[in-house]
Amino acid sequence: MYLTGQHQVIPEPGLVSEVTHVAIAFMPSSIFNKKGASEWPLFTTVEEVRSKFPEGTKIMVAIGGWGDTGFSKASSTVNTRRLFATNVKAMVDATGADGVDIDWEYPCGNGEDYKKPKSYSNVRKEFENYPKLLSEIRYALGRNAIISAAVPGLRRDMLAFTKKNLPKISRSLNFFNVMTYDLMNRRDDVTKHHSGVQLSIDAVNAYLERGVPPQGINLGFAFYVKWFRTDPNGGCEKNPLGCKTVLMEDPKTGADLGQCGAFAWNDRVPKELAFSFRLAQRDGKYDEVGGGFYYWDSEENIFWSWDTPEAIARKFPLIVKEKGLGGVFAWGLGEDGSEFNHFNALTDEVRDWKRVHPDPVFEEMPEPELPEPEEDSHDIKDEL
Repeated sequence: MYLTGQHQVIPEPGLVSEVTHVAIAFMPSSIFNKKGASEWPLFTTVEEVRSKFPEGTKIMVAIGGWGDTGFSKASSTVNTRRLFATNVKAMVDATGADGVDIDWEYPCGNGEDYKKPKSYSNVRKEFENYPKLLSEIRYALGRNAIISAAVPGLRRDMLAFTKKNLPKISRSLNFFNVMTYDLMNRRDDVTKHHSGVQLSIDAVNAYLERGVPPQGINLGFAFYVKWFRTDPNGGCEKNPLGCKTVLMEDPKTGADLGQCGAFAWNDRVPKELAFSFRLAQRDGKYDEVGGGFYYWDSEENIFWSWDTPEAIARKFPLIVKEKGLGGVFAWGLGEDGSEFNHFNALTDEVRDWKRVHPDPVFEEMPEPELPEPEEDSHDIKDEL
């Protein structure tokens, strides 16, 4: 489970018995690029979070996140990679964390700044340097620390996660958190499920095809709702799935035009959307083909996409069981407060799976390799 500063709510101890790892999100990557870094800002402490979960739960710190661009600088040279990794080790030692989750979600491009052109040489550098940065972090933390990575759920965004590169990336990691949500976002111009079964299967297949073992993949679940404005002449009355949306981002800058959005189950529904969402909850349908709950409001021209507890119960066996995946995760735990219906549905599926398979199913990948450190670089300019 990711535990976020936006929603710092944790269920009663008895409800979190199946949680094995908690990633506190986020610590910005930029602080690890500084020489002599000694302050590690978080909205809580590792010790405080550890006290809310069963003994043995691994507490990690998630570094980065959507829009975080500090990793490109961190990965650029031997010296910057080593500085970053040294600071990560200092942070882990200071906070008492069991490891880190690296949220460089879009190496090589397609992040928040994807409209800003990158030269081929810069893309190639990030492609080559991403696994090197992970390797340096693994070397600094040693074999026993946990290192995971949040990775894209859409093939169009998997620029660094090729068949050539993934084996290099995998060597340093315990597992991948595949973000099988936000699979529809403001870059799209037709409606689809943002966390649908078929799109999620395609994401998992992409990593399996490229060499990631199934036990190294965690399937992502979203404890929030997404909405999108549709084009009044976009054909939604014939079929709300696959119909046109309005323009949702600036075509030059990629800036959000306010035509779509999201809110967590723990949030107050925005006033202007409240009535439409009540209709969506009452009249929403499950798509047996794509796999996901949805609703189209023909009066307001709003397409809604979300997972209900029922959708979670359907998705789990179709993907986690069928593909033999290593586990599941969600963004985020507190987002499902205060009733935690979706979290409980996911927990029930985990318990049922473990009853059928009493041997450990949710396991990490084989022990990561401990790489040799890179040679010091004296001929590359230290950009610090």
